[in-house]
Amino acid sequence: MSRIVLNQAEITRALTRISHEILESNRGPDNLVILGIPTRGVALARRIADIIERIEPAAAPVASGSLDVTMYRDDLAHTRTRTPSRTLVPASIDGATVVLVDDVLYSGRTIRAALDALGDHGRPAIVRLAVLVDRGHRALPIRADFVGKNLPSSTEERINVHLLEVDGDEFVSIDGGSAE
Repeated sequence: MSRIVLNQAEITRALTRISHEILESNRGPDNLVILGIPTRGVALARRIADIIERIEPAAAPVASGSLDVTMYRDDLAHTRTRTPSRTLVPASIDGATVVLVDDVLYSGRTIRAALDALGDHGRPAIVRLAVLVDRGHRALPIRADFVGKNLPSSTEERINVHLLEVDGDEFVSIDGGSAE
């Protein structure tokens, strides 16, 4: 049984709120680099950068790109083989505020891998994390700075994020678990 927990308008509102929170925490868009974790994190990062540019039209364009973490994962031997995606770091991250963006925060292992990958590209002044959905069940001491929706779930449930750029439709649903 699948149920929709965020529709397109709610996703847009969440990303707008996250964008405002990023600007407030960074005191504006200066020295900001937004990096999405493939696949859906890249689309979310681009949207956040676009929203920030609309909020602060006089500022320079916000640098946004992608950070593939495939080869930095600690579970490669235990999960299905993934094809590495492209990493595109559009500006120097040395001394910058880097915001990592992902669709769902679960165990924290992807973010740990992202921190390792980020170190190969430079030394940011600060690293923040933005996620559309935080579902809990952390295996590592990692938390998001900016969250679209906290969605407590059981480990038997699956969170599905669909975005127009990737899937052709847009919603967040939850599948599985016990019937209500």
